[in-house]
Amino acid sequence: MSEFFGSVWWLLVTLGLLVTFHEFGHFWVARRCGVRVLRFSVGFGKPIWSHVARDGVEYAIGAIPLGGYVKFLDAREAEHPELVARQSGEYSSAPVWQRMTIAAAGPAFNILFTVAAFWAMFVVGRPDFQAVIDAPQGLAEQAGLHAGDRIDAVDGEPVDSWSSAMLAIAQQAMLRRDAVIAVTDARGAAQQHTLALSQLPAGVADNEKTYDAIGLKLQPQPAVAGSVTNGPAARAGMHAGDRIVSINAAPVTTFADLVRIVPEQAAKNPLLHVIVERDGASMPLDITAEQQKAEGKMRWLIGIAPPAAHEAIQHYGPLRAIPAAFAETWKTTRSTLSMIGSMLSGQASTKNLSSVISIAQVANASANMGVAWFLSFLAVISLSLGILNLLPIPILDGGHLLYYLIELVKGGPLSERVMIAGQYVGVALLVTLMSIAFYNDILRLVAG
Repeated sequence: MSEFFGSVWWLLVTLGLLVTFHEFGHFWVARRCGVRVLRFSVGFGKPIWSHVARDGVEYAIGAIPLGGYVKFLDAREAEHPELVARQSGEYSSAPVWQRMTIAAAGPAFNILFTVAAFWAMFVVGRPDFQAVIDAPQGLAEQAGLHAGDRIDAVDGEPVDSWSSAMLAIAQQAMLRRDAVIAVTDARGAAQQHTLALSQLPAGVADNEKTYDAIGLKLQPQPAVAGSVTNGPAARAGMHAGDRIVSINAAPVTTFADLVRIVPEQAAKNPLLHVIVERDGASMPLDITAEQQKAEGKMRWLIGIAPPAAHEAIQHYGPLRAIPAAFAETWKTTRSTLSMIGSMLSGQASTKNLSSVISIAQVANASANMGVAWFLSFLAVISLSLGILNLLPIPILDGGHLLYYLIELVKGGPLSERVMIAGQYVGVALLVTLMSIAFYNDILRLVAG
């Protein structure tokens, strides 16, 4: 599957899952409150599929897969409001607290989905790498960091993998705040260094060149057999701890070289002439690669795994994963709210906004990295969707909650004129934000 079609497919999967779960929150709570539901739609526009169930609800899939809605029996939307208002289950006649609960249910279900997705991620086990850096450059070199340093914390917040370390640093880079990096050096000594992110050149902290300017790169895995399975390499005499020096005379330095060269050479001839280093001595081995199914694809493999010491797999049992999922959800929530607050205050640029183009690309990339990474991606997007919908913008759930709060204080609903004006303002705000996000993504595509 090409990157384009893969991105489109995984975007549809992502939106389909999250929108369905969000709208089901509204649907489920509305039914519990006795409000009659007329339609449950995933997607907007003309339905490409619909079905009226026994419960009288029309379930539909809209032609535009960028959202969804639940339509209630509402006198305000009826041709004869005076007749509909008297019917059982009419929405606007429900107590304010019930309407507030129904409005909040969608974002609440997104947050529940986030916790569940993080829990599943931890149970499956998300593969990652220890935050051990290669030879630093740029700001990292100026800060005094060295090759072999392992990042343990960023601004006092512990990090347990390369991804979490880079995410924490990127967030500070967006705000142009200096970050204190706690490391353990190659000799085992604890040190602290200040990464002067406030000195990033203008515009750099808002695009993919951030990491290049900072100068941090992951130390590559050595081309060492961490373990040898009962396969071609074992049959040829390779042992765990052997360092691969070359394959068919092509030099091998890192495990990434090995992963690249094996299929390249095996596609020409499965018999590979491999030189390994064992106990300081070179040893030739003839290994016949085999095609095996790995991660859903047929690959040429020789049956070795990288050194485990370089890995940092986030993997817990079902019970231990519960508090870990809540902790990860809270951590991501704080980060998201901090970023929104920074953009509203002008500390962070709106260039950090992304549209469905970026979501599609990241969805495809995370799906290709495995189930655990895709679950992590779904959790973050679901949480973002929940938080976005809680913003007090008319037409969003947060806007409805604001209306209902005013109704509670005022003792009566807002006038139809005020609510219509609010809808126009809400649409204008969302269109502006979406336009900025699409503009940013298009610029990234053109530049990239």
